[in-house]
Amino acid sequence: MKAELLTCGYSFHMDPFYNSNKSGLLYYLFRLQTEGSCEALVDGRMVPIEAGHLLLFKPGDPYELRIEQAKTQPDQKIASGDYYLFCKGDWIDAWWKRNNKPTCMRIDLDPRLISLWRQLSLEKRRMEEENPELSSYLLQALCLYLERAATETVQGRPFTGTRMKRFIEAHATAAFKIEDVADHVGLSISRAVHLFKEYFGKTMIQYATEVRLSSAVERMHDSSMSLEQIALSCGFGSYPYFHRAFKQRFGTSPKAYRQNMQHT
Repeated sequence: MKAELLTCGYSFHMDPFYNSNKSGLLYYLFRLQTEGSCEALVDGRMVPIEAGHLLLFKPGDPYELRIEQAKTQPDQKIASGDYYLFCKGDWIDAWWKRNNKPTCMRIDLDPRLISLWRQLSLEKRRMEEENPELSSYLLQALCLYLERAATETVQGRPFTGTRMKRFIEAHATAAFKIEDVADHVGLSISRAVHLFKEYFGKTMIQYATEVRLSSAVERMHDSSMSLEQIALSCGFGSYPYFHRAFKQRFGTSPKAYRQNMQHT
């Protein structure tokens, strides 16, 4: 099955811009707003688009995009930045049909997703040196990332909770504070702590410990680092703390776990 990347890039507008194809797009169009704002045609009406909004259009969908001065803020300069791509292929067709894809949704601007989109743009920019097979696999990976974001939105998972969870996943192996998570989503510490526990049934520290233990097990499998080095590199402040958390989670010590893993 084929996933073909037709065009991909990043655009930034500081002047009014208008694009319309009311007769219907020929290919799939994905657009992720990363900064500023604009308006787009969504389900028959123009809606405001802000940073974090993902737009997904299929062939035949009408398309209209407006970037102009905000009427309520006439002194504010125009600024709108987005990643976009056009694609086609039977793999894309099958991916699109397997579950509901809202035309517009709010997702976290995950650095891993942004990095993947940039990589696609760079590969497309190679022109005659582009590797279509590599572009196809990168495009499929991006689609799966977007699908996960769409699934979270469709299932009604809280956007703020998802952002906190992703932040912890990205920073768990380094020293971070609860206030860092709260600042990331624009909440007070007490409100962020309460919402995270309400959404996921565990505290931020408990979730961070789960992520750190998962990373530690990976490094025990894939590296020759000492257990003390693994403990520190995975965000545990000391080996005794790591030992205690590991034994509580897996029912055995890190040393015994590694010895059994090497034996098997």
